[in-house]
Amino acid sequence: MAYKALYRTYRPTTFDEVAGQEHIVKTLKNALATGKIAHAYLFAGPRGTGKTSMAKLLAKALNCEDGIGHQCNTCKNCVSITDGTHPDVIEIDAASNNGVEQVRDLIDKVKYGTILGKYKVYIIDEVHMMSPGAFNALLKTLEEPPSHVIFILATTEPHKILPTILSRCQRYDFSKLSPEEITGRLKTVLEAEKIEYNEEAVKLIVALSDGGMRDALSILDQVLAYSGDTLNVQDLLDIFALESVDEKISLINSIINGNVSDVLNRLNNYISRGTDIKRLTNDLLIILKDTLIYSNTRDPKFLEQLTMLQATALAKFIRKDALLKMIEILMETSKDYKYVTSINPVFEITLLKLVNMFEPKIKEDDSDIVIEPEIFEEDVEEETIQVEPTPIKEEIKVVPTPKETIETTQGSIFDQIEEPIKLNEDIIVLKDAINDDFYSIDDDLMVKIMVIAKKDMKNNMLSTWVNLKKYVAHPKLGKVASILSDSHPLVVAKNILVLECGLQTIAEKVNDRNNQLDLQTIINTVFGERMFVYGVSRKDSVRLQQKYINLLQLSKLPKADTIELEFIGEK
Repeated sequence: MAYKALYRTYRPTTFDEVAGQEHIVKTLKNALATGKIAHAYLFAGPRGTGKTSMAKLLAKALNCEDGIGHQCNTCKNCVSITDGTHPDVIEIDAASNNGVEQVRDLIDKVKYGTILGKYKVYIIDEVHMMSPGAFNALLKTLEEPPSHVIFILATTEPHKILPTILSRCQRYDFSKLSPEEITGRLKTVLEAEKIEYNEEAVKLIVALSDGGMRDALSILDQVLAYSGDTLNVQDLLDIFALESVDEKISLINSIINGNVSDVLNRLNNYISRGTDIKRLTNDLLIILKDTLIYSNTRDPKFLEQLTMLQATALAKFIRKDALLKMIEILMETSKDYKYVTSINPVFEITLLKLVNMFEPKIKEDDSDIVIEPEIFEEDVEEETIQVEPTPIKEEIKVVPTPKETIETTQGSIFDQIEEPIKLNEDIIVLKDAINDDFYSIDDDLMVKIMVIAKKDMKNNMLSTWVNLKKYVAHPKLGKVASILSDSHPLVVAKNILVLECGLQTIAEKVNDRNNQLDLQTIINTVFGERMFVYGVSRKDSVRLQQKYINLLQLSKLPKADTIELEFIGEK
């Protein structure tokens, strides 16, 4: 039997199982109990908050053989509605059926009676996608449908719906679910699936879901496909290119201590690991917001990411006006991301601005010179105080920060590559990737490569990826070293390296056949591996990973097999 996604498997089967939306559940229950059933409903709200699920529950309550308002889930009507096979409950995707002709066809069928149930229910999803002509064609039928017909319209953008349509519907606004509601449902699912988990991992999924239950279950599905029968923080951090709370607190600690070198080394590690810089910026904002709120309230119930101990430490060592200034800088940075092609330099400048807020001050202490950061606190003791992150149960492995200083003279930088490794005028190439002047790999072949990928090889390469920066100024290999530095390993298999590139233009440079010899030379020099190098954009990376997960869930992944490679003369 094909795998069924968790958000479908655990879709609520009765009103009582719905997470959140109590005001809507109560109103619909009362309407059904008193027979005050409207002819048209509009369910509006953010994605993944239960609009379609509520529509199906309402259809079930209208047609259950036990009577109006019941959801026995055992009668023929309830079972077929749950399975999506009921002939009187018609789901329509307005995104693909948004024209006048499709609406006219619907209107022609409305007049016919029901087959199994008491009511014929039309659930029109993403209704805001309908054209004005289609809306106008639906108006009269929506206002005065046959007594056995009920329309349920669902949308994430109600402002795009014509006012004449809105005025003919009972509107119900769905809200984002609270963290407590999502947490409770996730734990129910985890226990039902017999999955081992810890609280920190659940809390992180809740943060990533942004109030959407479907998103939370989809994230859980993806992590379990990756890790098996356990849920832990490190797998979440790996899959979604995130940094732990401890790491973010350590970064803030380096900022308030004015440690520019450590801040920049951490930034290099984030880039080499492919950390999502936009989310990191947002997470830093939330941490500083938590600290500011705790400074004013001393109430831990308002904390979103920090524990009370972490918030207490940060609130003690950063004054409120400094917190406000840091938040302002990060908010401006988030806005700037929309207008630049590469966000890494913008984030680097932001970190430098933050560090420069805390000017180090020098004092004489006997014979030693002690540098202390200005941490903007009136009652702080004289010594530099480190903010210690609260340890969590799991051990988070952080790639060590390289401690060596990169020399700037050619003699010291290029000692290793004054005589680059010779590849005998040929290169190793994926046989099916040759396409004119550029290499190209289709999705099917890419999935085969992902199947044979080696996680340990990827981790080893990521841990030393920063070493490529040593060769950026090299007269021959500097061009490809710069290209590699702006990318990071996505898939690493035997003799094959697939890179995720921040921009499509960088991916095109990687796949230019004229660059392949130099790319393989520098990879061989730095990592000791002869590998065919291929690049994909961030957008294609997300798409390919999702395709891999979908095939894994459906048990349709190809068998691990040898990928055919060959040695050819460079063009």
